[in-house]
Amino acid sequence: MNIDGQLPAKTRLLQAAAELLANSAGKPVSTRQITELAGVTAPTLYHHFGDKEGLFNAVIDAGFEEYVAGEHNFVPTGHPLQDVRQIWDNHLQFGLDNPQLYSVMFGNIRPESRPVRVAEAEGFMEEMLEKAAAAGLLCVSPVEASRSILAANVGVTLMLIAEPAEGRNFDLSDMTREAVITAVSSAAGLSPAATPVGPTSVVVAAIALNAALESSHPEQLSTTELKLFLEWLHRISKT
Repeated sequence: MNIDGQLPAKTRLLQAAAELLANSAGKPVSTRQITELAGVTAPTLYHHFGDKEGLFNAVIDAGFEEYVAGEHNFVPTGHPLQDVRQIWDNHLQFGLDNPQLYSVMFGNIRPESRPVRVAEAEGFMEEMLEKAAAAGLLCVSPVEASRSILAANVGVTLMLIAEPAEGRNFDLSDMTREAVITAVSSAAGLSPAATPVGPTSVVVAAIALNAALESSHPEQLSTTELKLFLEWLHRISKT
């Protein structure tokens, strides 16, 4: 890649770091490599980003913006669990298209440190699962379902990234996706051939009503009444 020398130094640094990271095959990228490719000196990097880690964070933020933009361009079909399947597949494809970037975004997690990017990805998944819960399709809360699905999605993506492209078994993704969706689904959300496993229909109804109330805030209930009602529903859904 030939970086246009007429571009601002900050832009050239971002482009250089992104290219080197993409082609690193997991090996460390040095400050010298970045500055030489960008055609700047080390003090310029420090001026704009503080240090190399700050530069890589900026590259990752840009990559995550691309990922989020793709998610928000997603058009729901009206079938929440089918939409969750498509979100899973889109997530996997993003990781395979950007393996080094993805590995840093989702694979470089420190103990007791929850990256904002992971929380944002869960939040988007949770939005779709709120619709599933309101339709009575979940046997756990949307928050729990979102965390379970995203954790499995990230794990499968990292595993497939680590395999040679020609030997990747995408059945692994499909089987894991269906297993985790089945695990969080109510009987109503399962296919006729699936065996319902989970709480009673009362709990499923409580989860659905909880999701509907939280999203609609009906005027029929006062703030205090709504809060108390949601607390009762939350207790029922945990039993």
